[in-house]
Amino acid sequence: MKLEKKKELLQKRRWRIRKKVVGSAERPRLTVHFSNKHIYAQCIDDASGKTLVYLSTNGKDLIDQKLRPNIAGATKLGKVVGEKAKGAGIETVVFDRGGRLYHGCVKAFADAAREAGLKF
Repeated sequence: MKLEKKKELLQKRRWRIRKKVVGSAERPRLTVHFSNKHIYAQCIDDASGKTLVYLSTNGKDLIDQKLRPNIAGATKLGKVVGEKAKGAGIETVVFDRGGRLYHGCVKAFADAAREAGLKF
């Protein structure tokens, strides 16, 4: 009962954020998701419905680094996502925190992506 209510409130926060945050070809949406074991991040062009850049801690490049979904792992992944997005020609993004509060891991990820050169 309590878990169902918690999931329902999280989904409402996601919908509320998605009403306001929309990605385009020149300014895609940078979304981040933290599961219990991994972190997933992607840049999405919502106009065409395509993923431009995708990276996760269980991908081929980062699986050997054993990154966890904590502040240290979020910082490293944010830096790599920023570099990969810059390589794909993406300069500015809109940030979608996925219903989570902007502190801790989410803030560490965003700050590292900004340090890598993304503007949002």
